[in-house]
Amino acid sequence: MSLRVENITKRFGVKHALRGVTLEARDGEFVVLLGPSGCGKSTLLRIIAGLEEPDEGTVLLGGKDITRIEPRRRDVAMVFQGYALYPHMTVARNIGYPLRVRKRPSSEISAEVERVGARLGLTHLLGNLPKQLSGGERQRVALARAIIRHPQAFLMDEPLSNLDSRLRVDMRAELKHLQHELSVVTIYVTHDQVEAMTLGSRIAILKDGLLQQYGTPSEVYRRPANLFVAGFVGSPSMNLLPGVIESGSFRRAGLSVALHPEQLALIGARRQITFGIRPEDIDFSATAQPDYTPARVWVTEDLGNETLIRLALDDTHLILRAPAGARADFGTPAWFRIRPEKIHWFDSRTTEAIK
Repeated sequence: MSLRVENITKRFGVKHALRGVTLEARDGEFVVLLGPSGCGKSTLLRIIAGLEEPDEGTVLLGGKDITRIEPRRRDVAMVFQGYALYPHMTVARNIGYPLRVRKRPSSEISAEVERVGARLGLTHLLGNLPKQLSGGERQRVALARAIIRHPQAFLMDEPLSNLDSRLRVDMRAELKHLQHELSVVTIYVTHDQVEAMTLGSRIAILKDGLLQQYGTPSEVYRRPANLFVAGFVGSPSMNLLPGVIESGSFRRAGLSVALHPEQLALIGARRQITFGIRPEDIDFSATAQPDYTPARVWVTEDLGNETLIRLALDDTHLILRAPAGARADFGTPAWFRIRPEKIHWFDSRTTEAIK
């Protein structure tokens, strides 16, 4: 069952929350809506759920136009950031509530609650109230309540954001495994790019109500469509340095990178260029090496499994990944080499990638 939104536009007064957004989630696909606060991702999810009405555009579920259908008849299940559990109901009654409002037989409801509860490891908690549960347990109850409906699509609005970092990692793995087993199209909203990269089969990146790029995690990371995507996806983010092309080289204060003929042909007549390079695509040395550029260590971050090093060249800073234990003390000389085949080029005027 596929889900498609076509040319969705939504205004709140004079503010455009969404501007002509079109994308499709294929049957069984896990699509993540990613972007900063205020970019329109939750508004798009609410339009799909029927909680907001678009000013323009269409929502299609399985090829059927559901744009004007009331929420309860859309056959989609929504999981909220705040869990939205009924505090006076037990876990079992919370999970079974969607079936009770549909007037299913009690025996059927009990059997389904047991089945879904066992699947999510909630069997021993079915008699508890929400206040007796941990954050992770409450989130599993909210998921169970959505699953028990057997919906055609799941809609999830930052469901893990209230959990601590360790529990978020565990719940991400559980959620991805569960979605793969259920094979139901899922639209998931987050502002956390690590969460988006680990969960999504495809990622839709939004900014100011506009769709910036829609692709697999590998595509948006390795071939960002523009400067915003390049800077937003990745931790730490891509080094982005505006400069000019002169005499066959990219130049800015403290940095000069000689370009290959094919790179010059790609750039063409452009002169105002932004140079991009991922931190893992810069080689580091604590001693002078042939073809390496000298710099000075500005700051280091020892993460245990690797070291992040920020280098200073006049007013230019570069951040790179180095092996754990790399010798790089504050203020000491260092040398680096940029891997030319890994460079990304962007038009500084349009911000679009040069391909």
